[in-house]
Amino acid sequence: MRALIIRHDHVSHAGYVGARLAERGFAPYEVAVVPEQRFHSPDVRVAFPRPTDFDVVVSLGAPWSVYDTEAIGTWIGDELALPAEAVRADVPVLGICFGAQAPAAALGGTVEPAPRFELGWHAVSSHEPTLISAGPWYQWHFDRFTVPPGGRETARSPAGPQAYVLGRSLGVRFHPEVTPDTVAAWPDDGGDALARNLGLDVAELRRIEEGGRERADALVDAFLADVAKL
Repeated sequence: MRALIIRHDHVSHAGYVGARLAERGFAPYEVAVVPEQRFHSPDVRVAFPRPTDFDVVVSLGAPWSVYDTEAIGTWIGDELALPAEAVRADVPVLGICFGAQAPAAALGGTVEPAPRFELGWHAVSSHEPTLISAGPWYQWHFDRFTVPPGGRETARSPAGPQAYVLGRSLGVRFHPEVTPDTVAAWPDDGGDALARNLGLDVAELRRIEEGGRERADALVDAFLADVAKL
């Protein structure tokens, strides 16, 4: 089985999610959207593969929003088209943060700035605990989405929906993939300054929460069994 992994920036990777998929027999095919040297000018040209060539698509987070067309207008149209095609073709998608915004926006939902940001470790209120545990999960976002028509919300927080299922696909606003390396890299890549500007405890962004790998494994397993039906 083949898994398409979409990385949007150089400091993010599939982490625990990618590792669990590999343990479950999925061979990764990785697409890097914005290379490091273009991080501050991300209007690159990208040739996305067809999702129908894969058994599952994993779309990771990004430091941009789907409505940031001034910054990423060269590729956001194709980015939105990919999960829409996958869902319509019944190819399972696991969308994480930005990767959950994209199918929501493409299939009739909305994405907008959230009334409150979420950074660091936060629990969620899960409607389906066997699919989405309460966490805590690592959060790093300033946006919220609405569940696209035909989907169902499976978790939320005071800032809005945290997860939804649409057909054989799952979108989550939090980051189950983060490893200790990720928790160090994001603050190093400007997160510390952001936290200080927001009056947050920098140490909280760098804290390693016990059980992260186990929660990620359980989420991937439940996604494959109960949502993707693989």
